Amino acid sequence: MNILIKSARVIDPNGKHHNKIRDILIKNGIIKKVAAKIKEAKVKIYEAKNLHISIGWMDMHANFRDPGFEYKEDINSGCRAAAKGGFTGVLLMPKNNPITDNNAQVEYIHSKGKENIVSVHAAGSLTKAMQGKDMVEMYDMKNAGATAFTDDKNSVQQNDVLKSALLYAKDFDGLIMNYPNDSSIANGGQIHEGTISTALGLKGIPAMAEEIMIDRDISLCQYTDSKLHLSYISTKNSVSKIKKAKKQGINISADVALHNIILTDEQITHFDTRYKVLPPLRSQSDCTALIKGLKEGTIDVICTDHSPEDEENKKTEFDNAAFGIIGLETAFGLIGKHLSKHLSLAEIIEKIAINPRKLLQLESTKIEEGDTANLTLFNPDIEWEFQKADIQSKSVNTPFIGEKLKGKALAICNKGKFLEV
Repeated sequence: MNILIKSARVIDPNGKHHNKIRDILIKNGIIKKVAAKIKEAKVKIYEAKNLHISIGWMDMHANFRDPGFEYKEDINSGCRAAAKGGFTGVLLMPKNNPITDNNAQVEYIHSKGKENIVSVHAAGSLTKAMQGKDMVEMYDMKNAGATAFTDDKNSVQQNDVLKSALLYAKDFDGLIMNYPNDSSIANGGQIHEGTISTALGLKGIPAMAEEIMIDRDISLCQYTDSKLHLSYISTKNSVSKIKKAKKQGINISADVALHNIILTDEQITHFDTRYKVLPPLRSQSDCTALIKGLKEGTIDVICTDHSPEDEENKKTEFDNAAFGIIGLETAFGLIGKHLSKHLSLAEIIEKIAINPRKLLQLESTKIEEGDTANLTLFNPDIEWEFQKADIQSKSVNTPFIGEKLKGKALAICNKGKFLEV
């Protein structure tokens, strides 16, 4: 693949070409030249109006349901959804059937994903069968290619299990991720505990369920002198606790699901199961605090938490409906619509491309000569309406069909391939 990208504004806060308009010559997957003007014969030329370019976007939380639930999504359809949204990499959560708790399952995911332009990374479960009791063989799984370890929405409840995992992972610099949610307090709740849950008669999930476990996780991280990543932060007090821990020098990082920043529990007034997610949509004051946390660097990453579900699990009574929204295709357009007035474009790219790769210890590339071409090309200002035809996922569980968005991926470059999306 040889291509010349013309007149693209480079968004690379760590590189020397940041915010400059450049031509970029790529040959055999390597950036050969970056300059104000490049002339090159016998190469494909790509140009577009208001063209911007950054390192490839990376989603830290995606569910491709493969193996076991391929009728909802499989690795190939998930990669098509990721590419459509401008992502060149995804970290897949382990809740499949069988669960990703051994070397064979890690190798299966990598093998099935290797031909896609999107790089597929596997997160191994932290405990066997995600039951929260016995640790997996983390070191062996790391050597087999597991990028991180998490029981995802099955929060680790036992203090001793998480403590042992943090200590063990120190030996090989592994990343442990935990979703803070005390199940005894959440207790089967359906939406955020507040006036909306009371009005609808739905069992609520108190903010305290998250915040108590945040305290626990921070304490264990400090005690073990290790590192821990907190997933899906959703409350104002959680942001404050993480900010304080970081100031104390505790090695904590955190992410937030995009829908938890831009939606509130007020969207659920008509029992619309498309808005049923975990952690639940919370209050506007929580959303405001999450945005401030992103701006200040308290929250490191924006993820999609792409969670495909079939109609049978969504078009049902609210109590019985599955949690989750698909998010890869709409992510950048929603960020542009809702967050561009709060975060600069460079800050957005840090949250969806640079920081995820740094935390996951993936290859850190820049847009400079000699670097691997792992790139997303986009127009941050274009306004467009998201339609069902834009969905590449097998599932359509999203409340955003028909919504006008701002910003769109145009193409991706990865693994020596170039794809217009």
